[in-house]
Amino acid sequence: MEHAHHGYIENKDAYLNRLKRIEGQARGLQKMVEDEKYCIDILTQISAMTSALESVALGLLDEHLSHCVLHAAQRGGPEADQKIKEASLAIARLVRS
Repeated sequence: MEHAHHGYIENKDAYLNRLKRIEGQARGLQKMVEDEKYCIDILTQISAMTSALESVALGLLDEHLSHCVLHAAQRGGPEADQKIKEASLAIARLVRS
């Protein structure tokens, strides 16, 4: 079976840029702890980083649903069932996190 492009491929650069900013936030958090910054300030930055990660996750999930799951559902069969199950499990993981 031919490998299709992932749904996020058109926005790959945007996702990479967002993830690089999140990486910078993580380094900033490490420095805050090293510099013994105020707890609430660190927690505020953790909250911002968590929101940024959730935003990336929701974007990827949306891309997955509108591309991978939609195309599999249109074709039907066991692949459709698998993609729907994968999406459901991914949503459950996001909700628990």
